[in-house]
Amino acid sequence: MISRFTTRRRPRCAALARTLAAFAIPSLAVTACSSTTGPANATDIASLIQYYDVPGVSIAVIRDFELDYVEVHGVKSVTTLEPVTAGTLFQAASLSKGVSATGVMSLVQDGTVSLDTEINDYLVQWKLTHNSLQDSEKVTLRRLLSHTAGTTVGGFRGYRYYEPVPSLIQILNGYPPANSPPIVVDLVPGSQFRYSGGGYLVMQQAVQDVTGLAYSDFIRQRVLQPAGMSESTYEYPLPDSLQDSAASGYYADGVAVPGGHHIYPEVAAASLWTTSSDLARFLIELQLSLRGESNRVLSQENARLLVTEVKNDYGLGFGLWVDRGQQYFGHDGANDGFRCRMVAHRSLGYGLVILTNSDRASEMFDAVRQLIGEREGWPGY
Repeated sequence: MISRFTTRRRPRCAALARTLAAFAIPSLAVTACSSTTGPANATDIASLIQYYDVPGVSIAVIRDFELDYVEVHGVKSVTTLEPVTAGTLFQAASLSKGVSATGVMSLVQDGTVSLDTEINDYLVQWKLTHNSLQDSEKVTLRRLLSHTAGTTVGGFRGYRYYEPVPSLIQILNGYPPANSPPIVVDLVPGSQFRYSGGGYLVMQQAVQDVTGLAYSDFIRQRVLQPAGMSESTYEYPLPDSLQDSAASGYYADGVAVPGGHHIYPEVAAASLWTTSSDLARFLIELQLSLRGESNRVLSQENARLLVTEVKNDYGLGFGLWVDRGQQYFGHDGANDGFRCRMVAHRSLGYGLVILTNSDRASEMFDAVRQLIGEREGWPGY
């Protein structure tokens, strides 16, 4: 089903280029994808979804700096068979990082913090353990947001509904009931790119210490509300009032995630629940800021910092790449039972958000992008 927000005649020329994948699990690094996968005769998204046996999908398409349409397929749950709608919530996994980095940049913008101050200057309730690796190079917000701080722990498994959920400080220290090791520095800060969700938790603690706010409240005030993301939340567990809107996640073999989803107290790195249209609004806001045409969240100068490479084609919270002469920013995400992708052109005002409730779905993302791109007439194909 396609929900149209505007009605436009669509050119038939082709599409958007390769998409960077940066998953919220330790074993996967940031990579770029350019190939199209899927059945050779796939001519529509519905056939791709059937081929890959993905229960539910929500896709938002950006055109000319506007939300053009939302296309939904399948069901929120294979048990209830309730259909996915434009208002269905999905876990956005590591797409959370781009939104989080934008929130931090709002603090930089108003002078509350600096990107290059040593992070322990902002930490109060917990301190990052100092070691000799930090004697000459410091852990800073710029390095935490760009995965160059040398911090450990790539990603997080989350917690099942019946498991005890640790506090942020327990996770930072690796104390029970945390199911991840302590977050420490084991590389010289600034020396290399290594994907670290753990670094985003160090940032999360610093933000809470500086602002005095729970992180979910901070990000709601700084990003979600001004960007018009009215259906999104970083709250965990997901509030009861939103449970009926949430999709249930499924492993690659089709087995349901117990309880429908995991709980992620690793808020800044992985806990965003959102709709494809809300994420599209977020990307549009950044695209407009990059052009100097909106400052509801960030000025042009600070938006540009987000998409300025620090190392290894990664900026602050976003992967960056050039394909067929076109510049993009975006991110991929992977929580148990959920796979997602967001892609935005840095200057031409088009993009794509794909949210799904299946671990198999990432296999079809390039093919979906190909079909959408051909439909929309994106340059380069």
